This record gives sequence, C-alpha cells and structure tokens, in this order.
Amino acid sequence: MAVVETRKLTKVFKRGHLGAVNNVDLESREGEFLVLLGPSGSGKTTLLRMIAGLEEPTSGDILIGGKVVNDLTPRERRIAMVFQSYALYPHLSVYNNIVFPLKAQGVDKEGQRKQAEWATSLLGIQHLFERKPRELSGGERQRVALARAIVREPSVFLLDEPLSNLDAKLRASAREELEQFQKRLGTTTIYVTHDQVEAMAMGDRVVVMSQGVVRQIGTPTEVYDEPADTFVATFLGSPPMNIIPAEGVIAGFRPEHFLPPGVAERMGAHVSYDFHITHSEYLGAERILYGAIQGGPFDQHRVISRIPATHDADLADGSVHTFAVADRDLKFFDPQTEKRTTVRRLPS
Repeated sequence: MAVVETRKLTKVFKRGHLGAVNNVDLESREGEFLVLLGPSGSGKTTLLRMIAGLEEPTSGDILIGGKVVNDLTPRERRIAMVFQSYALYPHLSVYNNIVFPLKAQGVDKEGQRKQAEWATSLLGIQHLFERKPRELSGGERQRVALARAIVREPSVFLLDEPLSNLDAKLRASAREELEQFQKRLGTTTIYVTHDQVEAMAMGDRVVVMSQGVVRQIGTPTEVYDEPADTFVATFLGSPPMNIIPAEGVIAGFRPEHFLPPGVAERMGAHVSYDFHITHSEYLGAERILYGAIQGGPFDQHRVISRIPATHDADLADGSVHTFAVADRDLKFFDPQTEKRTTVRRLPS
C-alpha cells in the first residue's frame, strides 16, 4: 500500500489556455478507495494519467509512497492501470493475457502460474484460462483486466471508468464486486468516473472536479450533505439540489427536504411555501414532483420535491399545497463566489 500525493499539479495542453488540470493538491490515504468524480472535460482522466506517468505535468509534483516520481516510468512507479477499453490482446488466451506483464518482467513460468492462480482465485475466473477475449462477456473481460493488473502486486491501482462499457444491470453487480475486491486486497485505489452513483456507492472519499479544479474532497456523506459550492450542490443528487437566488445570498435545499403537508408540523423550525405542482413522475419507491413556488419573495421560482411513493396526500398535477423546508436542511452560498457561507436564514 502507498499514499499518492499531488502538489500544485498542473497540465496545460495549449499555451495561453486554461489548464486541463490546475494546481491540484491531493493526498490519498493508505488502502483507501478514492474516486475522482466530475463531468466530461473536468480533468479527472488527465489527472489520473499524470499519476500513472502516461502524461507529463506542466508543473507540480507527484509523490507515491512519499517519493517524487515525476521522472519515473509507469513501470518504475509500481502502479497498475485498468482502462475503459480493458485493452486485452485478442489473439492471446485469458491466461496469457494475465501473465503478459510478468513475462515482460522476466518472471519464470512457475512464478507466472502462481501469480495467475492467486489473482484469478480472488476474482473467480480460474475456469476461463483457455478462452480468448472474444469468448468472454463484458463482466468477464473486466475481471481479466483486473487480474492482469494485480498479478504485478502494484502499490497503487488506477482505474479509468472500467465499468462504463457494461449494461446497467451488470454495472450494478460489477460495482459491488469491485468494491469488495478492493477491500480484500487493501491496495490504494484511485478510480475515475462521471457517474455519481458509482462515486457515492464505492468511494471512501470523493474528489469532485470541474474545469481542472478540485471543488471538494470528502466522504460521500460530506460532499452530498455539506456541498462546498453550488457546483457540487447541483452536480451531486438526482434530481439536483434546488437553488434559489435570495436577497444577498443563494439558498439551496435537496428535493427530499422539500416536504408536503402533514410533515412540516413535525420538523421544528422551518420555512414554508405554497407549491404549485405542474407534473409528477412515479418511480416505484418514490415520486418526483415538479412545479413552482407560488407567491412570496420566490414567486414562480421552479423547484422539485422527492417524496416516498407511499405518501397518502392528494398531490395531483395542477394542485397547490403548502410545502416546507426545515432550517437545518437549508444551505447558503455567496452569490459572487458561489461558495458556502454562514448566512442561516431564508425569507419566508
């Protein structure tokens, strides 16, 4: 296990342009599953490739295990990277794909067999040794790529959206398997994804990135419940946080905290608004209500509520009801910087 650290790490592809990665300070913890999360173009893959040694930084340092590795090759950094495409050799069997890096290192055949059996036993794919990649399912290819990575016993795993080629059902099971596998192995892992569900489900901590900048680092609970700015607040969550410009401040609250009649009375301190429901979506376990605040300082401002499908209030499309938000669930942001502020009251 090793700690990965970046210090003021920057990558500029074109002179005079903003960097793809800008002054990123980051430090993993030993054995943790650290997720880099952000939209396309946020810099997360570029950051991962610099850590791997596949991209040269414009400035700044990369440390692995306390040692600056800027001038080391990927092999010398003792990392293993699994790509979105898996990059398996189509003409080689599963076994030969897995031991390929060991052959390159000069490991003898007995050592290759021992490492391959150990890696495949962790992933449950020993029975696939003689097959070719074309004979495997997407999930099996992913496991083979992981086995090829771990036979080298790296100090760090770098995973670049390895589940994105799988269908939704297989992705859910593969996500759980990958998380459990990493915990068994205990190797420090940095995982890139644009999928917030993956990030929240798998990460010990999440690094939220936008435009080459780290917006927030924290546990899934921290980045969801206590967003550092409006980008984090609206990027995480489906539906996203409701954002309302108020006098001198921006207010935000999660849809699940905008609650219907019968609930507000049990909240304690709260603010309430007339909510005109324009339409709704039934999603099995929950309902999503879309509409606008009616009257008051936020008249016609569009908001969303998420409630359990079992809620028995008559919330028909076109109806108006008094909905409320508890004071404790309100978040406030500075209108200039869009960062969290300590203001604690919303007009009613």
